[in-house]
Amino acid sequence: MPIPYLPHTDTDRRAMFDTLGVAGMEDLLTEIPSELRCGPLDLPAAASEPEILHELDGLAKKNSLYAGPRSFLGGGAYNHHIPATVSALVSRGEFVTAYTPYQPEVSQGTLQVIYEWQSMICDLTGLDVSNASLYDAATACAEAAMMAVNVTNRTGVVAASTLNPEYLQVLRTYCWSQGLQLLELPATDGRIDPTALHDVLGDSSAVVIVQSPNYFGIIEDQAALVEQAHRAGALYVTCADPLSLAVVATPGQVGADIAVGDAQPFGIALAYGGPYAGYIAAKEALLRRMPGRIVGASVDSNGRRAYVMTLRAREQDIRREKATSNICSNHALCATTATVYLSYMGKHGVQHVANLCIQKAHYAADQIEKIPGYSLPFGGPFFHEFAVSTPRPGAEIRDALLERGILAGIPIDGQAGIEHGLLVCVTEQNRKEDIDALVQGLEDVRR
Repeated sequence: MPIPYLPHTDTDRRAMFDTLGVAGMEDLLTEIPSELRCGPLDLPAAASEPEILHELDGLAKKNSLYAGPRSFLGGGAYNHHIPATVSALVSRGEFVTAYTPYQPEVSQGTLQVIYEWQSMICDLTGLDVSNASLYDAATACAEAAMMAVNVTNRTGVVAASTLNPEYLQVLRTYCWSQGLQLLELPATDGRIDPTALHDVLGDSSAVVIVQSPNYFGIIEDQAALVEQAHRAGALYVTCADPLSLAVVATPGQVGADIAVGDAQPFGIALAYGGPYAGYIAAKEALLRRMPGRIVGASVDSNGRRAYVMTLRAREQDIRREKATSNICSNHALCATTATVYLSYMGKHGVQHVANLCIQKAHYAADQIEKIPGYSLPFGGPFFHEFAVSTPRPGAEIRDALLERGILAGIPIDGQAGIEHGLLVCVTEQNRKEDIDALVQGLEDVRR
């Protein structure tokens, strides 16, 4: 099987040469006559992995009749680069075959990965505790709502209408089945107005759930929304693309009680919509209300570091009607993938990807706004996703550009006061020529 990722460092190679008793690579080639050996290869300067993959992909596509679409789709599933390191490591048998770590003495590797995942989610969100992962962002939103209801003993759930429509659907199902009152708060100019939130909150309000950046890409004024929620005695839940947390204020910084979202941007393949890995983090006071598993670090009888599942009631498994949550499992392999990605990229690498997304998205938005008939309907700041008002139905424009091999975005006709529109997402994967092709395509279909 081809190996896309070679892990050997200079130190590793030196150790192998020493073991073999040779000075270097040339000593291993002495059986080949010198006249048959070529000199150093005339290679171009070193390039990053994404640049190399793009070059190789371009060469490969010369043999193809169809080069494939340029994607500007988002809406909860994002096209980010996945380093070869991630695939090489998470495809190892011990990760792929690992299941529930009920016996910690034989599950230390799995438990450590989960512990590292929890630690990284806490770092990203600025909150105190996280669990072993959930199924996706939709169920994470619903579980956060149930946590708040259990903590406050109230029955009112207020959700921003700018929440991802799929997340809202799951939240409606949870609230309906639990007999809870769900209020979907309308938006003004693509975001939630703190004054409007104040007007709908009351003594029965348990929680306020707001996505930021929201479904239309706009960054909400969360500090003001948190203030209104807490003033009414409700908890505040932030639903966030975790990549955005590398460059915007974290849930912890704005005062949120709970943070949820999907780790898909961190090395998890699009895979036609799943499976992904939801995350949930909270303030320490809410620790015992967390759904699913939590892994803690301790020491064994010999004083060695050891990892165990902790603070987890057996009702999660055997007395489900008394459980704080009906989620007792987790998407461990997807969470492991995200953990490997974050470990490989590091703080500065993740920030670099986030900044590339911001710069490219704003370039695209500026160019699109110059086309007659197109405009940005909302004035707020955005991350890497933005709504575009279009002169024709968004579905028509999407279909027309698809014939050019361009996935122009998600139609949002009739949503948030937009008559015709597209939700456009730009990531680090989109090159300038891809963006320019999108802009030219939008211009052509306008005519």
